[in-house]
Amino acid sequence: MGKLAYLFPGQGAQKPGMGKEFYENSEASRQIFDKAGGLLGLDMKALCFEDNERLDRTAFTQAAMVTTSLAMVAEIDRRREAGVSIRRPDVTAGLSLGEYCAMAAAGAMETMDAITLVRKRGIFMEEAVPAGEGAMAAVLAMKAEEVSKVLASIPEVWIANYNCPGQLVISGRKEAVSEAEVALRAAGARRVLSLNVSGPFHSPLLKGAGDKLAEQLVPIKLSVPEIPYVTNVTADYVRDTEQIKEYLREQVSSPVKWQQSIEAMAADGVDTFVEIGPGKTLTSFVKKIVKGAVVINVETWEDLEKLEEGGAS
Repeated sequence: MGKLAYLFPGQGAQKPGMGKEFYENSEASRQIFDKAGGLLGLDMKALCFEDNERLDRTAFTQAAMVTTSLAMVAEIDRRREAGVSIRRPDVTAGLSLGEYCAMAAAGAMETMDAITLVRKRGIFMEEAVPAGEGAMAAVLAMKAEEVSKVLASIPEVWIANYNCPGQLVISGRKEAVSEAEVALRAAGARRVLSLNVSGPFHSPLLKGAGDKLAEQLVPIKLSVPEIPYVTNVTADYVRDTEQIKEYLREQVSSPVKWQQSIEAMAADGVDTFVEIGPGKTLTSFVKKIVKGAVVINVETWEDLEKLEEGGAS
């Protein structure tokens, strides 16, 4: 039997109603939502469960997403502790924002510290570049080296995400991204799709936000991970606390090496990937990166049964 990984989605997967079934059915999940709301001074039920404009605002999205995914983890852990046959993960990873969930699930950071940090992270990222000045776009069916070659001649636009084979994301100044979209199509990209985001995430334009986050990280107590997690910055395993805070500072303005992260886990023997949180974005990516992998997503209350009866049981 191969190894198992827990994966956590990032910003963009959020949707009204996420986690509501867990809140209604699990005391362990309910405690996460309620405690997070108290610490942040937010009505997490209204933010996560009801249709509202704030859910798509970076300053609120990040706390909502991490709270939801970690509330789901709390119920999974409760079931395991109660004797339900659910395998423990051998490694965790998260896409961008999801890395905070991965760290908490790995035991490197306390759940409430992860939630309060991403609330500040979201605010810093939203403030870093004035609204309307930054943009991001997905580039389909073009190799990374080909995209890099096109971007080399266009200032202030960079590769932001290596999602999976044939899908990259670019980020930068709005005008630069628009210029790059035209150039990439001309160079052979099948499609270049503008993304509905509030800023040029994972680009050097967000360095200031990372520096502000670093200040908030100073008093945070970290623990040696009970299991390793994979960081977006290097696509390598993290097994101690020495560089975690620096990775989190860099992560805000560095490319997300997601494809490389999944490849590293597969090379280490991971053949089962469990996505925990709203949506199936990571499930889709993994299928394109690791042929034949067992991929399970846990988004609804009923999905928990997959951990007992599916490839993760």
